[in-house]
Amino acid sequence: MAKCLAARLGYVYLDTGALYRAIAWKVQKEQLDPNNLARIQSLLSRTVLRLMRGREGLSIWVDGQAIDQEVIRTPAISQLASCVAALQPVREWLLPVQREIGEEGGVVAEGRDMGTRVFPGADVKFYLDADLEVRANRRQQELAQKGKTIHLKTVRDDMAVRDDRDRTRTVDPLRPASEGIMIDTSQQSVEEVVGHMMTIIADRS
Repeated sequence: MAKCLAARLGYVYLDTGALYRAIAWKVQKEQLDPNNLARIQSLLSRTVLRLMRGREGLSIWVDGQAIDQEVIRTPAISQLASCVAALQPVREWLLPVQREIGEEGGVVAEGRDMGTRVFPGADVKFYLDADLEVRANRRQQELAQKGKTIHLKTVRDDMAVRDDRDRTRTVDPLRPASEGIMIDTSQQSVEEVVGHMMTIIADRS
């Protein structure tokens, strides 16, 4: 939905979750224990992560290597990214990377702490939610379109674990911004939700 909104506005789409996935990808590549804070900090100190604008939007480069989005969308990376995202050093390290893109304006940023931590001064903040069962079904269908068959219960359980971890972490937990506009998307299509958001944005212009 955020990607569609960015397209409607002619803005850049920033998927901040992909940044945590990129770090998780490197943690997995180096076979590090995500609970070993010293090793994670060492990894960050020798990591160069860049976001580059192109015709297709933003691309992520780690240590001079372009990261394939499909590679960082596996269930294993999803769970590892959720663990990595709970670490304060990682969140602090990625904060300026995200804000640098935001400083240029014309950005729709998607992430679990966008309105509360990364872009507290954003012009408009949305908090999208949906019933867990609905979200799991959507995710399973998305994976199926990419040729990946995963049992619905596995998808649902993985989501529940990630949600709980993100909501209860001590650093930048998942929560709505005080001035965020809540939208329950359970019974709405992508087009309906994006249309609703466009109306709200127009009313604030």
